Amino acid sequence: MQFDDDADLDTSEVRDVRNSRIPGGRATVGGGIVGLIALILGVLFGVGPDQLGLSSGGDEPVASSSSAAQVDQSCRKGADANTRQDCRIVAVVNSVQDYWRSEYPRRGGTYGNAATVMFTQRVGTACGSATSAVGPFYCPGDRRVYLDLDFFDELRTTFGSSGGPFAQAYVVAHEYGHHIQNLMGTLSRAQDGRTGANSNAVRVELQADCYAGVWARHATTTPDEKTGRRLLTRLTDEDIRDGLDAAAAVGDDRIQERFQGRVTPENWTHGSAAQRQQWFYEGYRTGDMARCNTFR
Repeated sequence: MQFDDDADLDTSEVRDVRNSRIPGGRATVGGGIVGLIALILGVLFGVGPDQLGLSSGGDEPVASSSSAAQVDQSCRKGADANTRQDCRIVAVVNSVQDYWRSEYPRRGGTYGNAATVMFTQRVGTACGSATSAVGPFYCPGDRRVYLDLDFFDELRTTFGSSGGPFAQAYVVAHEYGHHIQNLMGTLSRAQDGRTGANSNAVRVELQADCYAGVWARHATTTPDEKTGRRLLTRLTDEDIRDGLDAAAAVGDDRIQERFQGRVTPENWTHGSAAQRQQWFYEGYRTGDMARCNTFR
């Protein structure tokens, strides 16, 4: 996975509140047993904590002066994205939104930007307060993606993913798949309170995987709308394998087997390892979001 060294990065699409504090110190999604329960239920790569029944309140994080400008100061060019993880996330966000800004209107919709918020340990959102235990998520209430970069270490060490830069890109692209669903009005279909292999919750997550694959197919041919340059210049078969491996690592069956020693499909919220791989690859193979109808 290689970015154009000389391409400009747009840091306005990422809000960096790492090492910040939440006024009043409130957070209702904790680590320990609550975090473990969240992991067992497969609450990863999803939507906001309000849908998990684990949150209340939505205080905004206040960034310290030492951390607020990390991304603004350090992530200027594609070369930075090739050497720094946080800058790579900026570049992926730029690439994903460049694609959807051009593609979504072609489907008859109006695309609205969604910022990514990098945080540490806990964060306040319009969907409620959450900690890193919830994993990366999208909040439809404020149209933001929330991400603690430490999750990528957990993806490798705890969940057994091979890791790699594109595994991280897959996570980000999946969350922006939820943003597309929110714009289309399909995201709410996951809010019927049902779980299980054939539930709407699973179908919504698999569709977001498919949308991530659609972006991946077009990532190296999508120009920056301001400069006309291609931000992502190389994506290899090995990168795609890393993305598929990450998708499998967070399948409900893999997570349940790892944390509770048995697989209970009636509790699935995100789909099996095989399903997640299948739908990511369907998006990547076809490059067509119309092929991502997981509800049929």
